[in-house]
Amino acid sequence: MRRLLLKIFLILAVLAAFSPGAKAQFKEEAFTQNYNDQRDSTEMKDSVDKVWSFREYFRGITHKDSTMKVGTMFAGSTVFIGGSQMYNRQYWKIPVFYAGIGGGIAMGIRSNIQFQKSRNAYLAAYEADPATTLTVDYEARRMRNRWYGAAAAMYWLSMMDGVVNYHPEIKHNPGKATVYSILVPGLGQCYNGEYWKVPIYWGIMIGGYHYYHTNATNYKRYKRIHNEATTDDSYDQPITAERALYYRNVFRRFRDYSMVVIVGGYLLQVIDANVFAYMRDFDVSDDLTMEVRPTVISPYNEYALNPSGSGGSFRTPATGNYAFGLKVGFTF
Repeated sequence: MRRLLLKIFLILAVLAAFSPGAKAQFKEEAFTQNYNDQRDSTEMKDSVDKVWSFREYFRGITHKDSTMKVGTMFAGSTVFIGGSQMYNRQYWKIPVFYAGIGGGIAMGIRSNIQFQKSRNAYLAAYEADPATTLTVDYEARRMRNRWYGAAAAMYWLSMMDGVVNYHPEIKHNPGKATVYSILVPGLGQCYNGEYWKVPIYWGIMIGGYHYYHTNATNYKRYKRIHNEATTDDSYDQPITAERALYYRNVFRRFRDYSMVVIVGGYLLQVIDANVFAYMRDFDVSDDLTMEVRPTVISPYNEYALNPSGSGGSFRTPATGNYAFGLKVGFTF
């Protein structure tokens, strides 16, 4: 420790000896130069206060502005279906998506009306005669769910189509990677060329869903047992109401933890796609070096640093002594 302190003291002494009376001055322009663009305004700044802009979106889909961000296009298209196709100049796809979404919703409503009619008829007949032969049309309910699923799939496909056909100025666009991961978990990692991450995130979400399903099933089971033990006087089972209440709360807590794992894995892969798309072109090399060498500070004031001597000023060349020292450079 004493040797280290001695070395530091010697280095400082050498620096002080080589640069007597060196007074650094900045150029006058350094204090008067304006680095702010007067065209910048609060409305034009990209800040967290302005996440999305109607003006930017509608200027983009009307082709008055060809620099619309993929995030703006995606967010707008979640409400204004077909906006991304307008921006990509693929107008023929708009009626296809509207027909698919509208047709799926219409057929789903039709099947749901059919299911509700059969259900109401069965309930009315059962109240009049419990031995009725009427049945509920569960096939109509299944068809309702399928039609609604088809409409949701067309809606999702319209957004995916817009992102796929969006052509950014740079090859690996962070916004595009982020939206890919939002629509399909792991697709952003594939876009970044990091395929090995996909099974990790899918494993987290699938594992979370497995434990969610298991814990939810056990939660419902012990909830039913607890209800029976506390409301049915003829209940005679080995599991008491107190024990059922304990396990019900335990499995409910584990179910909630499993949901946190699923959502956390999904959000993590979205953040991962965004961050590593930004860092894809970042130069990460093994060259981590430090270079130390002697240097001379020029006395002329056209440089940013000007050691003043006799006659030195901001406007006239200095005729004083040069300043000697060490230049330290880092490469990383």
